[in-house]
Amino acid sequence: MTIKNVVFDFGGVLLDWNPRHFYRDVFKDDEKMEYFIKNIVTSTWNAQMDRGRTFEECMKELSDLNPEFKNEINMYRSGWEKMLKGEIPEGLKVFNAVLNSGKFKMYGLTNWSSETFPYAYNKYTFLQKLEGIVVSGEEKMIKPEKGIYLTLLERYNLVPEETFFMDDNINNVEVALSRGMHAVQFTGTDENLEQIAKILDIKI
Repeated sequence: MTIKNVVFDFGGVLLDWNPRHFYRDVFKDDEKMEYFIKNIVTSTWNAQMDRGRTFEECMKELSDLNPEFKNEINMYRSGWEKMLKGEIPEGLKVFNAVLNSGKFKMYGLTNWSSETFPYAYNKYTFLQKLEGIVVSGEEKMIKPEKGIYLTLLERYNLVPEETFFMDDNINNVEVALSRGMHAVQFTGTDENLEQIAKILDIKI
């Protein structure tokens, strides 16, 4: 089947989000910062907000468990915008190539808090060129849960075999493949961009 739809993940593909962009200035000590990010404000903890819980609730809960880091934990929401550094050039290159080809409908499927997504959507206006976006925080489920892929396909009447998906997380890619979609892990290397260009039959 011909690919008619291209679906982008956002963080790690189109946008550079990383708590280190903010906490490096807070700790001024990379070793302490790494401990904090890997053991306290972990990706598993952050996923709760991506699944729809509020920052306030999650920060209070984590602060109660780790009172020695209460101040740093409570900066997570106020410092969030500094964690979002900007566009990823290679991802944006793919985005523009897909857009300019005029061959596809374009969508987003992202693990993102419903509290912070409006900021990203309004700041990075190229996202507004997408036909539709499924945001995990609004759906109360996250990738790689199968239901969120089904939400994307059903909401926009997409045929899996006509849909191509790219994500920097291999687990998310594997579930997309299991749903019948074409999918590739995005790494941003020249080889990776060539692979995507070949699949979509476009020039990147």
